[in-house]
Amino acid sequence: MRSIVLVLLLTMELPAQSGPKRVPRDQSDFFERSVRPILVERCVGCHGAKKARGALRLDTRDGLLRGGDGGRVIDLEKPQSSRLLKAIRHEGPLKMPEANRLPDREITILEKWLELGAPWPENSPIVVPSKSKQHWAFQPIRKPTIPAHNQLQPIDYFIQLTLNKNRLKPSPAADRRTLIRRMTFDLHGLPPTPDEIESFVNDPESNAEERLIDRLLASPRYGERWGRHWLDVARYADNKGYIFFEQQEYPWAWTYRDYVIDALNRDVPYDRFLMEQMAADHVAPDQPRTLAALGFLTVGGHFMNNTHDVIDDRIDVVTRGLMGLTVSCARCHDHKFDPIPASDYYALYGVFRSCNEPRVPPLLETEPETKEYKSFKEELEKKESALRDFVTKKHSDLVLGARTRAGEYLWAVWKSRDQPPADDFMLIADPGDLNPTMITRWRVYLETQRKKPNAVWSPWFAFADAKESEFPAVAKRLSAMILNRLVKAAFDAPPKTMKDVADRYGQLFSAAEKQGATEDPDGKQIRDVLYGPASPANAPLELDWGFLSLFPDRATQATYQKLLKELETHLTKGPPRAMVLLDSTRPFEPRIFERGHPNRLGVTIPRQFLSVFGEQKPFQSGSGRYELAKAITSPDNPLTARVIVNRVWMHHFGVGLVATPGDFGTRGDPPSHPELLDWLAADFMEHGWSLKKLHRQLMRSRTYQQISTQSEQNTTCSKADPENRLLWRMNPRKLEFEALHDSLLAVSGSLDLKQGGPPVKLLTGAHRRAVYGFVNRLDFPSLWSSFDVPAPTSSISNRLATTTAPQALFMLNGAFTREAAKSLISKMPQMKNPEGNARVDDLFRSILGRPPTNDERDLAIAFVSQPGENRWIDLAQSLLASNEFLFID
Repeated sequence: MRSIVLVLLLTMELPAQSGPKRVPRDQSDFFERSVRPILVERCVGCHGAKKARGALRLDTRDGLLRGGDGGRVIDLEKPQSSRLLKAIRHEGPLKMPEANRLPDREITILEKWLELGAPWPENSPIVVPSKSKQHWAFQPIRKPTIPAHNQLQPIDYFIQLTLNKNRLKPSPAADRRTLIRRMTFDLHGLPPTPDEIESFVNDPESNAEERLIDRLLASPRYGERWGRHWLDVARYADNKGYIFFEQQEYPWAWTYRDYVIDALNRDVPYDRFLMEQMAADHVAPDQPRTLAALGFLTVGGHFMNNTHDVIDDRIDVVTRGLMGLTVSCARCHDHKFDPIPASDYYALYGVFRSCNEPRVPPLLETEPETKEYKSFKEELEKKESALRDFVTKKHSDLVLGARTRAGEYLWAVWKSRDQPPADDFMLIADPGDLNPTMITRWRVYLETQRKKPNAVWSPWFAFADAKESEFPAVAKRLSAMILNRLVKAAFDAPPKTMKDVADRYGQLFSAAEKQGATEDPDGKQIRDVLYGPASPANAPLELDWGFLSLFPDRATQATYQKLLKELETHLTKGPPRAMVLLDSTRPFEPRIFERGHPNRLGVTIPRQFLSVFGEQKPFQSGSGRYELAKAITSPDNPLTARVIVNRVWMHHFGVGLVATPGDFGTRGDPPSHPELLDWLAADFMEHGWSLKKLHRQLMRSRTYQQISTQSEQNTTCSKADPENRLLWRMNPRKLEFEALHDSLLAVSGSLDLKQGGPPVKLLTGAHRRAVYGFVNRLDFPSLWSSFDVPAPTSSISNRLATTTAPQALFMLNGAFTREAAKSLISKMPQMKNPEGNARVDDLFRSILGRPPTNDERDLAIAFVSQPGENRWIDLAQSLLASNEFLFID
């Protein structure tokens, strides 16, 4: 009995000792954004893996729960009594840190953390990384030399070098029937027709492969196939996701999609392709269709109209999407693993905060000279004017309130001085009917004034830093200071509270507002607080302000919603437009948000490129977006070319030379063939950043044209390199959902090859290619997810490739597959042969691109000869659901 009780007691202790259960998302985010940075900066230097004073480890949750030589340091049942909290509060003999007490806000965060039960995401120890700039990806690209006597193509030379080192041999070449299917799917995302297969198989010319590749690259199907790959990177969708009161859909996201497809078909140099997507308004301002390229920045989610999240998304798509760097991880603190400080993040934040999306985007074409368009334009101008007038009026109200209610804003700033930001745990003081953005502007202004002797604000800071019982002594000291005459008079009698101090300043500013312009130096100094260039009241007027935060009253929201909806609804009735991002008239001067919170402002930093690439130079032109684009596409940037050649390699071979195509940082995988990666990147830039030339290089290599199946020759290779990272054979690959969708339509003779235009609903009778399907960010289809299509919530560099039951059920029971089988059978000629041999042969050629074997033919004939309806349709559907149809060898 005692042993059973002991087991039960031990079992009860297990959760505390073995680690936490799954941590809820909000608590995990709280830990990552607020708690982890404190532990990294304040604790693990003395209580980590390398050094553990008092045997106390604070780099893991187990260490936190275990405690040190003095016993446990936290009590989750009575968290406020924890020794850890007493130590950081400097209550008692044990003080942590010993020299300086933590700031109150950090203590508050740790108190809240323990009250939540010390949530700590699993498998997430605190690691203080080296953040080495010597990491391979940050080094310049150096093109390796290939010996002159080498007879192999460069790609095959580097692959063979690695195989030789490992005593492995490449596989034999694939037959032509396999190659044309592989090449056509790779470049078109469609199966070759039976006639195309037979023509290629029987082509007697030695350059047949080269001519096939050129033909495939010249087809508009190429841009549709590779455009879909790029749209993953661009997190493309046709609506905004969760928003407040704007219309949910992007009426013209498709103009960006069409730009991508067209640019790839024209083989626009990749560096130019990126320049246009980041700064088309600078590089091609007079080309309306090219302006649609800016959809790369603007088709992301709207995140409940949270400006900071929208900007974070744009930073991520530019840095991770184009350079394979997770810069967004530096939003709340310096990057944990890569040499990317928070200052780099906010330098880029300043770039995108200095841009805006116009409410009326530019037309995709020149203005039509028709009576209908003239009428449309007149109505559009009326609606745009009504919205602009409303915004201007509300902006005037905001500015006026910042001046006439200055005392109230000062009091609001004071009340929220030590409170954590609302993002942490909603304890910030209720601003009432004051504008939250203006409260922040007043706070920033006061922080700036504190840094220098000030005849106006010295009393404020003196009282703010003192206890109320000390106010009489503070007032006496003020009498001896050189102060503004009017300010000094306001404090002849000592105030009793900080509310009293704020009220007296409010009275001073009210008097200055009523008096108007004055020649009195002291009066002018007071008035400059309200009207000077640094005044918090000088808020910029931007049409796309988020009015829910600026004007919390419902009447304002309702009016703004109505005017905005009328404008957007009318716009959709007109010609298509480009989703652009333009520089604001007044660039934003960024400051670091401490812990990532916009209400906690740190030091000012310039808009500039990432520090890991050398000396930083502040951007000078507008927002800096054009200079950022030039820095990203510079040949001196070692990441951009490496990332794209690796990504193209991945789509041809199934896995990249770097297996983590979205992360080239220190946590990513090293390249399997580093010399080959650098040779490809250097050659890519030397030959005009041409993607089509890169395709030709890869597909003409012996490495690409190997068989994908096992053979007696490569049994040794399979044992030595089971994952095929050394590329001793070709990787078989599964069709993505879009290629599968399009292939079902293609082999059934139902595919509509119309190009471009507004999106269509897939699987509902529209037989367009999947790239033209409506992508619903707000309600992403579960069918797409089951086929590994990533939701467009962020930039995606590579997709998963799973095999699951829902996929098989869709192929065997789904209406779409069934309809494709019916359509295929209905279009096949009725054969006179009663046994149907020729018809079976045609069916195999149409679906699998080859005739059946004798055994397959006999089985098929036996199957369709059995009693029952739709036997031919059943046979067709079974072939469509076969692995041979679903995979590329």
